[in-house]
Amino acid sequence: MHCPFCSADDTKVIDSRLVAEGSQVRRRRECLSCHDRFTSYETAELLMPRIIKQDGTREPFDESKLRSGFLRALEKRPVSTESIEAAINQVKHNLQATGEREIKALIVGEKVMEQLQQLDEVAYVRFASVYRRFQDLNEFRREIDRLEQQPDSKTEV
Repeated sequence: MHCPFCSADDTKVIDSRLVAEGSQVRRRRECLSCHDRFTSYETAELLMPRIIKQDGTREPFDESKLRSGFLRALEKRPVSTESIEAAINQVKHNLQATGEREIKALIVGEKVMEQLQQLDEVAYVRFASVYRRFQDLNEFRREIDRLEQQPDSKTEV
């Protein structure tokens, strides 16, 4: 790393510590030329894939859209903010873990539904009804019946 004082190429690390709950490394450095000390911070740069919409257009991942979808589905439901944030982070982690530069919006929607199903089945059905464009009550019934058939079903819908 270049010294911010004299622009020398060579610096040495004196001390390293984890900060920000382990997501960042704080390094204390010393310039080998001027002997001044400075601090640098290191974080992993994980890029989110671009989203391929159903019409074929591509757009950058937008966390605010993801969050608003969760919040709309979970409106007036007894789910903690911490649980919602954990679910959002899980979806983001799953998208990053694919290693893809682009990912279909359909896959993002499926990941959201997986998390909503674990958080709150009513919110899951709300989201699924819009996402899958349910046309009548029979589609709601089929989805509720499918939920009831799952062995890990937590609550009655």
